Parts: sequence; C-alpha cells; structure tokens
Amino acid sequence: MPPKEQHHTQRTGWLRTSVLGANDGVMSIASLLLGVAAAHAAHSGIMIAGLSGLVAGAMAMAAGEYVSVSSQADTEKADLALERKGLETNESFEREELAAIYVKRGLDLRLAKEVAEQLMAQDALAAHARDELGITDTLAARPFQAALASAISFVVGGVVPLLTAVVAPVAALPFLVGGTVACFPPGAGWVGGARGRRERDRRRGTRPILGSFGNGTDG
Repeated sequence: MPPKEQHHTQRTGWLRTSVLGANDGVMSIASLLLGVAAAHAAHSGIMIAGLSGLVAGAMAMAAGEYVSVSSQADTEKADLALERKGLETNESFEREELAAIYVKRGLDLRLAKEVAEQLMAQDALAAHARDELGITDTLAARPFQAALASAISFVVGGVVPLLTAVVAPVAALPFLVGGTVACFPPGAGWVGGARGRRERDRRRGTRPILGSFGNGTDG
C-alpha cells in the first residue's frame, strides 16, 4: 500500500488570515509609530501610542474576520438547509442532479447513476454538499479560528516595529522602523508560502504582500 499523501489544504483557512493579519499589523503599527514620532512626541508617548494601536488593531482584525467568515458560514448553512429540504421532498430529482454532475466530470451515465445512488445511500447530504455545493469539513468556514488567527498574527506583526521602537533612539526611530517595514512583509509572504508547502507560493507569496506598500493596509 502506498504511503498516505500529506496534503495541506486544511491550512488555507487560517493561513490566509494569518498572513493578512501579520502584514496589517506591521504596516499599521509602523505607520502609527512614524506618525507620532513625526509630531515630535516623547519616546514614552510613542510607545503608549504603539501599544494602544496594537491592542485596538488586534481586536478590530478579530472582529472583522469573525463577521466576514460568519457570513460565509451562514451562507453555507442556508445552502445545506435548502439541500436537506430538497432531499426530503424530491430525492429522485436530487439523485439525478448528482448523477448529472458526475457525467460532466467524465463518467458515463450508467456509472454516474450508480455512483450517485451508492453515495446517497451512505450520506446523501454530505454527497450533495461536497459535489454540488463544494462544502467539505476541511474547507468549511470557521469564524472563531479565523478571528483567533487574525488577532494573533496582527500582534505578531505589530510587535516587530514596536520592539524596534523600544530600542531605537528617537532620532533614528523613523529610519529603523521604516527598515523593518521594508523587510517584514516579503518575509511574511515567504513564510506563508513555506507553510503551504508550495514552492511556487514561496516565490509568489510576496506579490500580494508587496502590494500593500502602494495600497495601504487591508483592515
């Protein structure tokens, strides 16, 4: 028996959120620090502003992700409820609909009907959710996971310029924090690609991140 393949699609939900959160954290906190520093604030004032921004930003990112992914989850639940009703009221039509999907994928009609019948005998709703709606346990919307990943990654990203500001002299702070901003986003994109275990993502992962320099942060 060949070894079981290790796939990584189950990571996509929190990985996308984490990369976005880290990028937003470093850009938002760095911009805040630079703005306060430009106003000739004392070092303590700069740090207080940075800490406040870190807490507020993490809360805002978590709330935003939770609401956004909850909307996706609600849509999935509504579609599943509609599909469940269809199975209860017209199972034969739903079986034919599932068989038609398999025919489009390359099976002949006889085999497609047989596959549809056997799958629906096991779990009709799961078969339609997977093959008609594209909803699976692996890729299902998880609001709490998205919110937690977003908040944590924002803090991780925001801590980088904040720690730089802790050790940097006020006069050199804009240059050191600015250097941090220049280095961190491409690194975050590379790490995201590496965690996804896709070599091409490791090379391309910096592209959407680098776009933030021109477009600002994605709050």
